[in-house]
Amino acid sequence: MMSLAIDNDGGLWMWGNVPPQDSGTEPRLSFTSVPIPFPIREFHGRTVLKVACGDEHVVALVGSKEIQESVLYSWGNNYHGQLGLGDGESRARPQIVETFNEKSGLTVYDIACGAHHTALLTYRKEAPKGPSVCWTFGFGENGQLGHGSTKSSQIPEPVSELPEHANLVSVDCGLFHTSVVSSEGYVWSWGMERGLGLCPDVNFSEVEAGDDSVPRKISGGSRFRDPVQVSCGAAHTVLVANGGYKLWSWGRGRNGVLGTGNVMDCYVPTPVFWPPNELKQDSEEVPKPDDDKSSSTEEIKQLQTKLMVMERYASILHGSIFGKPFNEEEDIPYSLRVSGYFDMGKEWGEMLESADKSQLMRLQAFYEDMISRVKDKVLQRRIQEIMKDCLQSSAPKF
Repeated sequence: MMSLAIDNDGGLWMWGNVPPQDSGTEPRLSFTSVPIPFPIREFHGRTVLKVACGDEHVVALVGSKEIQESVLYSWGNNYHGQLGLGDGESRARPQIVETFNEKSGLTVYDIACGAHHTALLTYRKEAPKGPSVCWTFGFGENGQLGHGSTKSSQIPEPVSELPEHANLVSVDCGLFHTSVVSSEGYVWSWGMERGLGLCPDVNFSEVEAGDDSVPRKISGGSRFRDPVQVSCGAAHTVLVANGGYKLWSWGRGRNGVLGTGNVMDCYVPTPVFWPPNELKQDSEEVPKPDDDKSSSTEEIKQLQTKLMVMERYASILHGSIFGKPFNEEEDIPYSLRVSGYFDMGKEWGEMLESADKSQLMRLQAFYEDMISRVKDKVLQRRIQEIMKDCLQSSAPKF
């Protein structure tokens, strides 16, 4: 594995397991361990805007102080075509990806690398605010290129199944999956295990298992407000939205990487409440207020903590039943939006009437799990009676 960093002057530094500096063009490079950062001399006097690396390849977006243009370079191992240079020969030194040269009419503005594939976003130079295109190349065996097949590609190809007029703001890659998010707040993923990147040993049913070779709208098309960035780990994805104030995560949950409080795999975006309230209190250096102000501040903090718990519970409940994250604009009950009064019986009945089989099964699973956690026998029996009454009153009459 290798590491790269851009300094404050735009210079690029590399260290770790890196391509040998004295090699030329070869089918495959033998990497060398370098424990001290060294500069990439080809970019001396230029400005490296972004850099990304896979297992054994690097892509860098490089600008010039004299010309307001950026050029895409790639180097490293290329046995799957992950350098996008049109062949399978590896490169020890940076080389321009000609598909996006100065004459292409395209501007690259975001780049990402998977283990052996590359993804990037472009817009046309004459319309920087207009529709954007996602391009992918390299290893495609798990559908991570999004081209509708499992073929690898040595040249950049557009992901044609994404909406033609989408304004994509961010792209990233896991080991074998790719994710993008649009300015409208929609997320698409493709690649290993339905685009979730979960790796082949995940426990799916036979109907749900399999890789996606075309973009899949996450959570059935739920929209996330004010998206900022999508970022992928090896087998999971994180979305930063609400202008940077909210996090969602999904995918493989081992070692607690999803930040949701457990180590279970998650198939739909789940809120990550960050930072935790106790960390916020510790990190904020606030002068000691008067006694009255101190009391008021403490009450506000307690209310914020309660609201956070309520929001988390509501999101878990909503996700368990409907299989998608809670959307504040779309999912607030109509009776509450219109009158400020929540008619629970009415909303419950309408939800049951419109629910499909999978939603009802998720509701049943959530209910059974909830009952198993209630230790008080009297309370457990009362909950069962309420549920029975609701189901009977909501059942269709024939």
